[in-house]
Amino acid sequence: MDFLSRLEREIELLPEWVLSAAVLAAFISAGLLVHRLAFSVLQRLVGPKDLFWRSLVTRTQRPAKMVAVVFGLYAGASVAPLTSSQAGTLRQVLLICCIILVAWIMHTAMHIWSIVYLRRFELDAEDNLLARKHVTQFRIMRRIANSLLIVLAAAAVLMTFENVRQYGVSLLASAGAAGIVVGLALQPVLKNLLAGVQLAITQPIRIDDAILVEGEFGRVEEITSTYVVVKLWDWRRLILPLNYFMEHPFQNWTRESAPLIGSMMVYLDYTMPVDVVRRKVEEIASRSVNFDGKVLNVAVTDLRENVMQIRVLASAADSGRAFDLRCEMREQLIDFVQQKFPNALPRLRLEETPSTPASPHH
Repeated sequence: MDFLSRLEREIELLPEWVLSAAVLAAFISAGLLVHRLAFSVLQRLVGPKDLFWRSLVTRTQRPAKMVAVVFGLYAGASVAPLTSSQAGTLRQVLLICCIILVAWIMHTAMHIWSIVYLRRFELDAEDNLLARKHVTQFRIMRRIANSLLIVLAAAAVLMTFENVRQYGVSLLASAGAAGIVVGLALQPVLKNLLAGVQLAITQPIRIDDAILVEGEFGRVEEITSTYVVVKLWDWRRLILPLNYFMEHPFQNWTRESAPLIGSMMVYLDYTMPVDVVRRKVEEIASRSVNFDGKVLNVAVTDLRENVMQIRVLASAADSGRAFDLRCEMREQLIDFVQQKFPNALPRLRLEETPSTPASPHH
């Protein structure tokens, strides 16, 4: 009893800030101990096959430790000999920290879940339509969810301050013209946000789609919550807002499938046998690695004053191979005509009528 009474007297003689610091340190230690025990238990419960939960437990170790420290300080604030203003300020700071940490954990959980889910799809596969569909949906929805999470966390932090809370209530009560002005000012942002949701659902474009937009050919490289990055054929980047694809027409060459039919126009003289051209096209296609064997057609599509127009159709597995196949067809056809039928090349005929006497200087 003497020892306890003497200890109590010594404690009473200590400054209040020392006692407060000691109490808070003790509660922080208790929170860290609880976190360590809970983390070890979760590591044992999560099996090696549960990739999502194992990654979530590992990646959220640091924010969870900080949450344990926050709860320890929050519990210690009610025990430590603090003044009412000090305790209130400390609780508000801890509440803000808790909101930020919870938002951090939710962001990490969404990131891990999207990565684990998208691991089953391969964009490098030859037939990657399903992979592009899911990757596009998840990337757009993840960016929108992260934006909403940041907005909600910021709103929750601001609502912890009494003055800001009252200002928000009065602003909502007197919306009127101010609400209209704010709505008009935020119209482009809201437009792109809604366009992003619509694009994720309807999917007129996907990641790695081959598209023709603004007279340029390229592939969709990135889709953010506000704009789309198109990598053009010469490695330039075309940046377009999301609502562009909802309001303007464009060509999507890989909307449902990657195979395409390439068309080539050849202009030859009327003396050129069409069957010879058809056999040569079949020979070129049979030797080409770009031809997929599905569509091959040769037809005379127009007769002009001096030449006939021959259209050659050939299909390929994707847009890149279709372009290479078209170039290959043109090069080999023109080389064949030059060597075997040089007179069939387009030319202008000038004939002299027999009744007209020739000039001595002709």
